[in-house]
Amino acid sequence: MTTPTPTGFSRRHVAQALGAALALGLTPAWSANASAPWPTQTVRLVVGFPAGSSPDLTARALAEPLAKALGQNVIVENKVGAGGNIAADFVAKSTDGHTLGLMINGNMTIARILNPKVPYDPLKDLAPISLIGKAPLVLAIPASGPGVVPGQTAAEWLSQAQKAGDKLSYASPGVGTVAHLGMELLKTKAGIAPVHVPYPGNPQIITAMLGGQVQLALLPPAMAAAQVRGGKLRAIGASSTGRSPVAAEVPSLSEIGVKDYQLEIWNAVAAPASMPAAVASKLSAMVSDIVRAPEMRARLFQQGWQVVGSSPEGLRNRIESDTKALGDIIRSQKIEVN
Repeated sequence: MTTPTPTGFSRRHVAQALGAALALGLTPAWSANASAPWPTQTVRLVVGFPAGSSPDLTARALAEPLAKALGQNVIVENKVGAGGNIAADFVAKSTDGHTLGLMINGNMTIARILNPKVPYDPLKDLAPISLIGKAPLVLAIPASGPGVVPGQTAAEWLSQAQKAGDKLSYASPGVGTVAHLGMELLKTKAGIAPVHVPYPGNPQIITAMLGGQVQLALLPPAMAAAQVRGGKLRAIGASSTGRSPVAAEVPSLSEIGVKDYQLEIWNAVAAPASMPAAVASKLSAMVSDIVRAPEMRARLFQQGWQVVGSSPEGLRNRIESDTKALGDIIRSQKIEVN
C-alpha cells in the first residue's frame, strides 16, 4: 500500500510525474548533481550599463580569459537601465544555468532599501561569486571658474565650501548611486551643504562641471585622473582611509580634515541564487586567478581598479557590511528612489 500525499496523490504517482518531467527535460538548468559537467553551453555575462562604461570594459576584459578557463564561449550582453538593476534582476531570474552578471556594489547591496519595488532581493536572489576590483571615489572640482581660487589648497577649498553652504551644488549619476550617498555622507562629515543635482552619467557630470553648472562631484579615479591631467579638474581628496594605489597622487579626505570618512566602489561577478555551491566555488577560484594574473591586474589598474578577487563567502561578507553602511546613510538622510 502506498502512503497518500496531502494532495491525494500517492508517492508512486508523484514519482511517476517527476519521471515524466525529467524525460521531457523540465529540470532546473543548475543540475542538483555537483559532479555534473559545467558549463555545457555558451555562458552569458550580463552588464547593466552601456558599451564603453566601466562595468562593460571590465566584463569584456574578463570574458576571453574566462572562456579559456571554462572551455566554452563567454559573451557579454548589455541590458541597460535602472542603474544596473534591470540586468541584476535578469540574472537573478535566469534559469538557463549559464547566465552570470558583472555588477556594481549598488546592485548587490542597497537596491531594495532604496526602492522596495525593485523586483529582486540582492541578499536572497543572487549568488556571490567573486569581487573583482575596488576603488575610492575622488572629490573633484573645476580647475577654474566661479568660486575657484588659483593656487588654493585642498584644505583651503574645504574651508571655503563650509562657508558657502547651499550656494554650491554637486552632481551625481543619479539618486541612490554610491556617488550620491557618498556625498550625502561627506556633507555630514565635512560640514558642507551643497545641493544635489542628478545627471544621467559621469560624462554629463564633467560637462556640467566644466560649464559651471555644478561645483563638485565624487568621480571614479580613472575618470577624474584623465580630467586632472588635462588641467580641467582638480582633485581635492579621495574617499579612502589612506592613499589608494589607483589614486596615489590624491590625498585622502582624512588628510585634509574630514575624519572617519571612507567609501569604496567595487564590482563583482554574481549568479542566480540557484547556482550550486560547487559551481560557485569553481567559478570563484577561476575569476580570482584571472583578475590576479599580472597582465589582467595591470589592465584593470588602467581602468581604475585595485584588484581584489575573493571567495563567495568573502564577497557575501562585503555585501552584508556595505548593505548596513550604505543603508544607514539612506535611512538617516531619508533617501528614496521611486
